[in-house]
Amino acid sequence: VKLNGFACKNPAWVQANDFSFSGLHNPGNTGNPFGSAITPVTVAQIPGLNTLGISMGSLEVGFVTSNPDNRLISKTLQKGDVFVFPVGLLHFQRNVGHMNAVTISALSSQNPGVSTIANVIFGSKPDISTNILAKAFQVDKNIVQQIQRKF
Repeated sequence: VKLNGFACKNPAWVQANDFSFSGLHNPGNTGNPFGSAITPVTVAQIPGLNTLGISMGSLEVGFVTSNPDNRLISKTLQKGDVFVFPVGLLHFQRNVGHMNAVTISALSSQNPGVSTIANVIFGSKPDISTNILAKAFQVDKNIVQQIQRKF
């Protein structure tokens, strides 16, 4: 049986491995323009997530409320702290310490995906029209084209 596009195991056949993931201790490749790496732990890695948030470390975290206020809500977290991002709001995490930081995130979907803002806006395939982006960001089209070339 499939639920949300993913196979549901017979409860009599499930094992501990269906509810666990090993690998968050492995450092990711941060040699990219954003200086960060994402290790997905979704229903693809943990089948037990099918049909079922938290951050740790020295991180600056935050989100922006909806229009018209667009208010930034942010905080610096230390080891053991928890921060919840409201569903659907633009949010971020930034390591402000001098060592690697590890976060644990629990999301409200069994396969949430990741949408990095710059990639979504400037790296879409095909490109979003430079006219649209220039008007939205109130900049010259040449600036938009310069940014799009990076993605």
